[in-house]
Amino acid sequence: MLRLAIIGYGKMGHEVESMAMERGHEVTLRIDRDNTHELTPENLKLVDVAVEFTSPKSAKANVEACLNAGVPVVCGTTGWGNELEAVIERVKVGGGTLFYASNYSVGVNVMFKISALLARYLDKIGGYSVGIKEIHHLQKLDAPSGTAITIAGKITEEIPSITGWTLLPKREDGKIPIEAIREGTVPGTHTISFSSDQDSILLTHEAKSRRGFALGAVMAAEFLHNKVGFFTMDDLLAFD
Repeated sequence: MLRLAIIGYGKMGHEVESMAMERGHEVTLRIDRDNTHELTPENLKLVDVAVEFTSPKSAKANVEACLNAGVPVVCGTTGWGNELEAVIERVKVGGGTLFYASNYSVGVNVMFKISALLARYLDKIGGYSVGIKEIHHLQKLDAPSGTAITIAGKITEEIPSITGWTLLPKREDGKIPIEAIREGTVPGTHTISFSSDQDSILLTHEAKSRRGFALGAVMAAEFLHNKVGFFTMDDLLAFD
């Protein structure tokens, strides 16, 4: 049994708590906007692993508070870019334990692998253009989603002529166009299109609820316990 801290006690935080309890763990610290003052070294030392799902503005401070207290942290907040890279470098160089994923769904991480494989094969054939479409609920603050950016990165690694991505309506030669839609209460849908004059290949992942993300986050916490270093879903799922 793990003693967990949940940092960000909104809808996702509640799902993580429910999943953690189903898997026999205990949530001993819950941090949200109204009690951030309780995110102290003293309170953190009472937990085994922290799980962080907040906002781009607060993620860095939350993760560093955990690292400074010597507590492993699972982070699922997206949209904090360069600051995240600095924290990852800190862990790699100076120690600590961090697990980061732009998406904790096992299915999405399988999609990452398949999209890279498709890109590799279709680049050899030639004649295919790539596009990404993502749909999320109205409360999601960042656009495009971290998942869409990760997908674009996986494809870029496989196709030398692609140098990055751009958010529609802006378009740039050599960059993958990403369409970001915010509507209703959609947990998350991502579609990758590979299109040529002859045909189109569509790869779609549709989340039915937040439970899949919560399961992945709790699995990451279980994986992280008693480990040191930086880890991702590739390590958890042993893809490589």
